[in-house]
Amino acid sequence: MPANSNRRLTNWLNRLAIVIALGSGGAAAAFAQAAGEPVTIGVSGPLTGQNAQYGAQWKKGFDLALDEVNVKGVQGRPLQYVFEDSQADPRQSVAIAQKFVSDPKIVVEVGDFSSTASMAASSIYQRGGLVQFGFTNSHPNFTKGGDYMWSNSVSQADEQPRLAKYAADLGFKHVAVLYLNTDWGRSSQTIFTESAKSLGVDVVASEGYQPDEKDFRSTLVRVRDAKPDAIILISYYADGALITRQTRSVGLTQPIVASGSVYSPKFIELAGEAGNGVFTESNFFPNDTRPEVQSFVTKFKARYNEEPDDFNAVAYDAIILLAAVIDKYGVDRTAIRDGLAQIKDVPSVIYGKASFDTQTRRVAGARAVYLVVKNGQFVLWDGKKPNAS
Repeated sequence: MPANSNRRLTNWLNRLAIVIALGSGGAAAAFAQAAGEPVTIGVSGPLTGQNAQYGAQWKKGFDLALDEVNVKGVQGRPLQYVFEDSQADPRQSVAIAQKFVSDPKIVVEVGDFSSTASMAASSIYQRGGLVQFGFTNSHPNFTKGGDYMWSNSVSQADEQPRLAKYAADLGFKHVAVLYLNTDWGRSSQTIFTESAKSLGVDVVASEGYQPDEKDFRSTLVRVRDAKPDAIILISYYADGALITRQTRSVGLTQPIVASGSVYSPKFIELAGEAGNGVFTESNFFPNDTRPEVQSFVTKFKARYNEEPDDFNAVAYDAIILLAAVIDKYGVDRTAIRDGLAQIKDVPSVIYGKASFDTQTRRVAGARAVYLVVKNGQFVLWDGKKPNAS
C-alpha cells in the first residue's frame, strides 16, 4: 500500500478510535474534524451524593462547549475530559488530585464543586504544577493557594455584598442568617454580615449548620425568637430547599433571601410550594437580552430541549476559556498556567469577554440579576418590596 494511503488510513483509524472511546460523551461526532491524541482535562466534582445535580449540570455545559471546540480542536487535536466523582467531599478531592497530578495525560484540572473540597486539594496541585481551575470556587482565599489556582467564578467578596444590597433594596432592616458551616459558608456569612451592617441592615441572629444536617427545626425556633423581618440563606439548593420547607412548619412566615448558589431548577422542585416568594440573585439568567446569553440559550435548548441555568453556563464558559488558552499557548501544564495570565477577551456567557486579573487570578466584571420564585419559576424581580411579617 502507498505511503500516502497508509497515512490516510492511520488518521482515519485514530479518529474512529476517539469516537468509539468517547461514545455519547457529547462531542464525539465533532471529533472527526480533529486528529491525533486527545488533550485531556481532569474534572473533580460530584456525580453522586447530595450535590450530584451540580455535576450533571456541569456535564451539559462541558459537552455543549466541546461540540464547538472540537470542530477544529486545540492545537489541531481533540479536547476531552475525564470526570472523577468526588461527591464534593474533601477526602475524595484529595485522592483525585493525587491521581490527576501523577497522570501526564491530564494537562489541567477543573473543579471541585465546593471551595472546601477544592482548597483541601490545592497544595497537591500546586506542588504538582497542575492548574486547578475552580470555576465554581467563590471563596476569596481559593486563588491564594498558589500560582496554579485560577477561577472565573465570582468571589464571595463580590457576591455577598450584592446579596446584602438586595436585602436592603427589599426593605429589610433586621435579618437572621442561616449559613452552611464550611469554609465557604463561614467566609460568606462574615462578608454578608459586614456588608449588611454598612447598609443599615442588622443581623439579629446567625446560625451555622452542618452539610449533612436534615432537621433544622430547633435552629429555626431560635431564629423565630429573634424576630427578624427576613431570613437570609447562605446555602446550596438541596439544604436551602429543605430549610425553606421547614421554616413554614415552625410558624416562620418571613420572606427568604437566598444566595445565588440555590439558583437551580432542583431548588424549586425540592422546595415545592414553600419556594414561591424566595428571592435570590444570579450571574446568569436565560431571559437576559445580551447577545452572548441568547446565543448560548439557543444552542443549549437545541441540544437539550430545556433552558440552561447558571451552572450550565459557567461550565460552558470554563471549557471555552481553557480551550482558547490551550490552543494559543500549548498543552504543557506550565504553559497553561502562564497562558491564563496572558489570554485576553475570550467570549463568555457570564462576562461577555473574559480576561484575568493577574494579581487575584480571577475574572472580573460579571453582571448580576435579581430574581424571585413565582408560580414555581424563577423570574426577574419587579422592584416591589414585600410586606415584612
